[in-house]
Amino acid sequence: MSAQQGTESKQQLIQAVDARDAMLREISLKIHANPELSFHEHQAQQWLTEPLAEAGFTVEKGISGLETSFRATWEGTPGGPTIALLAEYDALPGIGHACGHNLIGTAAVGAALALKDACPELPGKIVVLGTPAEEEGGGKIIMCQDGVFDDVDAAMMVHPQNKTMVLRGALACVDATFTFHGKQAHASSSPEKGISALDALVNAYVAINSLRQFMKEDVRIHGIITKGGDAPNVVPELTEAVFILRASTVQELETVKGKSIPCCPKRGRRRRRNRGYHRGIDLCGAQQ
Repeated sequence: MSAQQGTESKQQLIQAVDARDAMLREISLKIHANPELSFHEHQAQQWLTEPLAEAGFTVEKGISGLETSFRATWEGTPGGPTIALLAEYDALPGIGHACGHNLIGTAAVGAALALKDACPELPGKIVVLGTPAEEEGGGKIIMCQDGVFDDVDAAMMVHPQNKTMVLRGALACVDATFTFHGKQAHASSSPEKGISALDALVNAYVAINSLRQFMKEDVRIHGIITKGGDAPNVVPELTEAVFILRASTVQELETVKGKSIPCCPKRGRRRRRNRGYHRGIDLCGAQQ
């Protein structure tokens, strides 16, 4: 393709996107106004697949056993590559679409429609993959393990940012769940009979937090206490915190895990778990 042909094709794509501007804005705003959490993105799935089906894409919903996933396929002329455009559309608890997944999902749909409109003889396949649960659960991981990406030659997506970037790095990450078991007792009448699982958790939390100054600049450690006890006058027998550990490489992530895990009491029992939808670390501090 010559430089002139490339310029002409780009202009055709721009015109194709502009022709659908109002529709795409409406979809994005509807998804933004109706945030749905991971694995519950039913409305977003419907709004994103409707225009693809109307444009002649073959739409499959619920692939890889994920009810809110989808795959929409269109083939121009045979023999070319298969290009996947990835759509995200789940929201965060409490703050909705703070990560702009309403834009990511809509952009994937808009790009696919524009390619079909502007390049009807395009050699190859365009596949829009609806990947649910990016925020919590890892829909892409499940779909990848299920072979959805096996026939894909290239996968692309966009993410909102305050500047334009062609490429950017990513961080390897893993969820870490810290669970502590103590012994319940009344905190006023017989505190000496209790063992506080909350004390153990707080000590571990502080220890992990103190690691920050000894980590590389690209490392991120952030977490919350998801269970701190049942009542202030009861010594907590079960507490839990969830962290996300991030690093620039898988190798560096192993180093971060190696420093974070020992922050649990040595009397604790450590095991890995796989919940089926994401992989993490479950650290159980069992106190006798």
